[in-house]
Amino acid sequence: MRESLAEFFSWSWFLPETLRSYEWENPLVLNLLWLIPLLILLRKFIKFLKNPVLELSLPKRAVEGNPWTYLRLIPSGFFFLFLIFLVLALARPQRSNERVEQFTEGIDILLVLDISESMDLQDFVPNRLEAAKNTALDFIEGRFGDRIGMVVFSGEAYSLSPLTNDYQLLSSLIQEINFSMIEAKGTAIGSAIAAGTNRMKDSESPSKVMILLSDGESNAGNVDPIFAAQLASAFGIKIYTIAVGKDGMVPYGTDFFGRPQLVESYLDESTLREISRIGNGQFFRASDGAALNQIFDQINTLEKTEILENRYKETADFYRIYLFWGILFLVVWMAFKSSFFNNFLLD
Repeated sequence: MRESLAEFFSWSWFLPETLRSYEWENPLVLNLLWLIPLLILLRKFIKFLKNPVLELSLPKRAVEGNPWTYLRLIPSGFFFLFLIFLVLALARPQRSNERVEQFTEGIDILLVLDISESMDLQDFVPNRLEAAKNTALDFIEGRFGDRIGMVVFSGEAYSLSPLTNDYQLLSSLIQEINFSMIEAKGTAIGSAIAAGTNRMKDSESPSKVMILLSDGESNAGNVDPIFAAQLASAFGIKIYTIAVGKDGMVPYGTDFFGRPQLVESYLDESTLREISRIGNGQFFRASDGAALNQIFDQINTLEKTEILENRYKETADFYRIYLFWGILFLVVWMAFKSSFFNNFLLD
């Protein structure tokens, strides 16, 4: 850093906050500041031993209160300042500006969410669908550099969002998911996988992942789930399947008297296991909201995106300023040493 001459004479260089703002390349050198007063005293003591002072008889009022008697301290003051600024310059005051650039070769992830009527069951709080939506939102928030898309399905499949890096838009779309989005009833798992495959088949990403969440057996649509999984695998798409909910009697609404109603829930776990096997992924079972969160955390770890960082550090040196002032004070001290100040009243 090359400062202009005018900047050298700015008072801001001497302010305590300026000195505190520096990073010192040689911070141990600053300890020499404690030795400067000792050095000054030692110099005075040696000078006293070599040149004993001859006592003069002067009127008391001629010395006391006379400001001219302090002129003899001026050369020592400039020499003291010279040493201080020399130490500051040797300590190399600096300021650094670090810039970090992150690069990542993200992966493509497609979330396939069941929104059939059975997802309204309340073995999750407040129900299966809302719990799945909240977990998906948390999952998206934890990703970086990936393209993420969304397919929802019940009796048929609907592509809610293409693969995108706009996580804010995707999150707003997920928040609007509801049971009335698709009129066809049932659970068309095969159609959902086929719709997701159609979205991802042309992707050039090094890794393509489909995460399927469902709570029932495939009983709708015109595409067999196993065939759809084989088709996805042929395009290099890895499939994770998550069975959401419990088998047996689960709560759903209340009766006339406000008491919880229980309905029977059936989960076709075998089909979901086979889909994940064909898709070279994993099968998970989530019986409550906490388990669902843990599953997504595990998938997040398995499909970790590598992030590369480049760090650029720009360092500005300011030792020239303090070296300039140190030399300036040295020159002034030498000039005073050759003047009457040096011997004023027996310095």
